[in-house]
Amino acid sequence: MKLVLKGHNERYTVEQSLMNLFPGELPVYEPIAPGEDGAVVSCREDGDSLTASTALTRCGKTVSRSFAATLSGTAFDREGQRRHAIAAGFYLAALEFLDAPPPWGMLTGVRPDKPAAWAVGAGKSRSDAQRILEETYFVSSSRAALAAETGALAAEAAKALAPRDLAVYVGIPFCPTRCAYCSFVSHSVERSFGLISPYVDALIGEIRAGGDMVRELGLRVRTFYMGGGTPTTLAADQLDRVLTAFEQSFDTSLCGERTVEAGRPDTITAEKLAVLKAHGVTRVSVNPQTMEDHVLQAIGRRHTAGDIARAMDLTAKYGFPHVNMDLIAGLPEDSPEGFRRSLDACLAFGTDNITVHTLALKKGSRILLEGLKIPPPDSVAEMLDYAASALRPAGYAPYYLYRQKYMSGSFENIGWSLPGAQCLYNIYIMSELCSILSFGAGGSTKMVVPGTNRIERTFNLKYPQEYTARPEKHLANQRLFASFYEKLFNA
Repeated sequence: MKLVLKGHNERYTVEQSLMNLFPGELPVYEPIAPGEDGAVVSCREDGDSLTASTALTRCGKTVSRSFAATLSGTAFDREGQRRHAIAAGFYLAALEFLDAPPPWGMLTGVRPDKPAAWAVGAGKSRSDAQRILEETYFVSSSRAALAAETGALAAEAAKALAPRDLAVYVGIPFCPTRCAYCSFVSHSVERSFGLISPYVDALIGEIRAGGDMVRELGLRVRTFYMGGGTPTTLAADQLDRVLTAFEQSFDTSLCGERTVEAGRPDTITAEKLAVLKAHGVTRVSVNPQTMEDHVLQAIGRRHTAGDIARAMDLTAKYGFPHVNMDLIAGLPEDSPEGFRRSLDACLAFGTDNITVHTLALKKGSRILLEGLKIPPPDSVAEMLDYAASALRPAGYAPYYLYRQKYMSGSFENIGWSLPGAQCLYNIYIMSELCSILSFGAGGSTKMVVPGTNRIERTFNLKYPQEYTARPEKHLANQRLFASFYEKLFNA
């Protein structure tokens, strides 16, 4: 779509709105001829008053809509208010060309419940937070209620955090095979086995250096999360070495939650589970994504639903306090009936934590590259509706949610848990409540100014070969992390 910006240069805001409301459209900054498809997005300020307008033309029809706002607060606050007004004007114009309003309204970000968390944290009720989402961001009533529910939990979790608290993430970018929906920087072990040993050595070095830094800064680790990829792609002795490095490098006295994504059942063995148990892991994940054998085959998994059941039985013998299972609504060759059977099977295992993802059509995934057949959005909606109708009566409640780009039906991912089984790391990272110190290839470290929406980021090198060969990059990132906290505490 051709775009013309007048009175501002908020390209990112307009482009995110465009991709959210008209998937597949790409921004082109060129003049728009009369009657030609495109959008003129204007912003006019007069003191503290602002009016954002969009004139949108599609198929010979032009619609103009405006949104007025009052600017206040700091320059940072005013910038956010300006961006909101521009996005709202674009949304109101686009709405005239859509078959139905998007369930999440004008919200384009990963964390749609953050406005609710801010509202509850400021003393407002859940109903107030829901109303803000509906009236300010045009979110549907059902999604606004959901976001108010998870946002309230985030606000409660924030109260238990101190300014020096942080979470630790360790990334293992290896999998047995690459799933059809995946675009992560994860390597199939078949093609990259030789990379694993040097990667583990480099990772342990980074962890030990990071532990020294955190101790010097007086920071406290509250949660630990090892994800991927599939962490249990590592051998048992390699898992032991990484977990030992973490325990020896950090003060773990306040780290009451340790999660490891076991993930793929074809990587789970008694020896590996024994290592996790010995290191005090409190939550493991066994992530089927589906319990339908033909869907597993379609997405490139080399295991069956029977293998998942055996992995769950084996995991149960070790008595981990919490076990998580993941499902994806909208996988190739799946159906609402198949998804129901998968969810019912997860419930039958008695797991206390079930995450229901919506398929995200990621660039670089085999689904897009090979044109695999996927269920239509109305079928995905039926799957998600069934999940809510089955999980709530069974005692589960949503405790965190997030969205991704190009999600089928523009829906969301929801973590459900029984009371007391919530994964705090998921709440911390999705609501951006504290800093996340990340280790490993592709690691994204977030530095959060407590109690604010101010966040800085550093990124490790993406690929295992680069990460292993250039330790100076992640060590430089650690120096930036240390500098952030030195400035924060000395301000």
